[in-house]
Amino acid sequence: MNGVLVLDKPAGMSSAVAVDQVKKRLGAQRAGHGGTLDPIATGVLPICLDEATKLAQYLLSDDKAYEADLLLGVETDTLDRTGTITKTTTPDVTRERFEAALASRMGEQDQVPPMYSAIKREGRRLYHLARAGEEVEREPRRIRITELTLLAWDPPRARIAIACSKGTYVRSLVADLGTDVGCGAHMTELRRTRSGVFTLAQAHDLDRLDHPRLVAMTEATRLPRVTVPAELEHRVRSGVQLPPEAFAISPEIYERFQMLDENGGLVAVGHVETRNERVRVIYDRVFKP
Repeated sequence: MNGVLVLDKPAGMSSAVAVDQVKKRLGAQRAGHGGTLDPIATGVLPICLDEATKLAQYLLSDDKAYEADLLLGVETDTLDRTGTITKTTTPDVTRERFEAALASRMGEQDQVPPMYSAIKREGRRLYHLARAGEEVEREPRRIRITELTLLAWDPPRARIAIACSKGTYVRSLVADLGTDVGCGAHMTELRRTRSGVFTLAQAHDLDRLDHPRLVAMTEATRLPRVTVPAELEHRVRSGVQLPPEAFAISPEIYERFQMLDENGGLVAVGHVETRNERVRVIYDRVFKP
């Protein structure tokens, strides 16, 4: 069970519950996901099993892609259809104006996380504060939008496609678009179509896991690869720090890379550091043979 199962998460289920069900059905010892989807959302949820759970932190940093439906003229406290309506406005928005708003949101920008989110503030989740009627200041986060296109236009409803960096809240983006066109908006549906290297074409339905196709750990990230010579493999697995020259690691990939044995199996994920004028490979995660 050392690999990643790509699940097409159903609506109405939290990511944690989805992970737990996959773990039980496949008999895995450990499981964790590579990026939370809200219960309202469906689509690509990478679930790391057993040794692959050591890769989950790297999947969290991957870019994502979504399709989202939205309703213009209605705002909610959660920024999606699960919330309470806080304001209604008669929308008077042309397709051209909406597409101009989409174009203006491309690129790097700051985004304020919503109150209904799992971010912690002084040890408490923001959504707990929101449910208690509290609103606190949130630090903006730097995000990047690389695709934002209109898929369907049937005002007051629309569907958009988004490709974005980690940490992007699509419902916040939808609310911002509503503000941009002067009538407010909230997200009604969300489907993740891609997470890092994983796509819907690889995804399994939760009720069809009899013959799961796992993605190999070496294929789960876009991290560059270096080969560990057979005579050094035991030393790497034992945590012995060696110079990058021992593995012919080029400086341009010093930040992070995966280390494979001569048969293509994953030995470790590492990076290069200079400590006390000594340049050494640091093993962030080491995997069992």
